[in-house]
Amino acid sequence: MDIAEKIKSDKPTLVNFHAVWCGPCHMMKPNIEEAATTLGDKIFYEWIDIDEHQELAQLFQIRSVPTTIIFKDGEVKWRQSGIFPANEIVRLVEENIEPKS
Repeated sequence: MDIAEKIKSDKPTLVNFHAVWCGPCHMMKPNIEEAATTLGDKIFYEWIDIDEHQELAQLFQIRSVPTTIIFKDGEVKWRQSGIFPANEIVRLVEENIEPKS
């Protein structure tokens, strides 16, 4: 499944835009990975290097890195630049997970 299909999915998709040269991105990576591990198969997860995928960075108007976006059903549900803890990422994603009936 490619990123476009993941973004359109009804499963939340956590996308982190970063760059190899970005110090704060390296600090954020363990937080993103911890959140992705905690959430497991409840989400899709993409780690996107803005230098390798300039077209995606332009499409989503990424002006600073790290920028993290949560998509669901093709819509941006949450977006923030900077560093924040894994538990905050988990909380934000869980707000967009449909309760199981």
